[in-house]
Amino acid sequence: MTILGRIGLGACAALLLVAPALPAAAQTAAAALKDSGGKEVGSVNLTQTRHGVLINLSVKGLPPGEHAFHVHAVGKCEPPFTTAGGHFNPGNKKHGMLAAEGHHAGDMPNLHIPQSGDLTVEVVNAEITLEKGKPNSVFGPNGTAIVIHASSDDYKTDPTGEAGGRIACGVIQ
Repeated sequence: MTILGRIGLGACAALLLVAPALPAAAQTAAAALKDSGGKEVGSVNLTQTRHGVLINLSVKGLPPGEHAFHVHAVGKCEPPFTTAGGHFNPGNKKHGMLAAEGHHAGDMPNLHIPQSGDLTVEVVNAEITLEKGKPNSVFGPNGTAIVIHASSDDYKTDPTGEAGGRIACGVIQ
């Protein structure tokens, strides 16, 4: 065997040893958002990052104004969307980003929907993961859903933030 053959063989062996340590393709998930009439009003794409889950939300035709936006604990979206359960809260914390005891994993910043009713926004939720089997995974036994509420979240009132009714819902898949 030539030196080049030995180097090539050694490089291949080294690559095989290192390959399991290389990052896999990014884990992704999605949810189609529908209103209570069944009309599709948006989409959510989720991508696992080293710092949490990047959530890209795009909506069309929603009422303008400030609206709460949460991950809910059940992957079911039957109008009026109460089937989605409460906020995703695997750590059993209090509600709201202003809560001294911490916040639900599903708590996220309010959406500010313009007069057009159309909005695209990206947020990172560091409290959830797309990795199956972890306690904070959105792929637990009950699944999870993205819910947009009629009103804004006050970031402190437990357990809902006084966010009002649910106007759009999509199961994370």
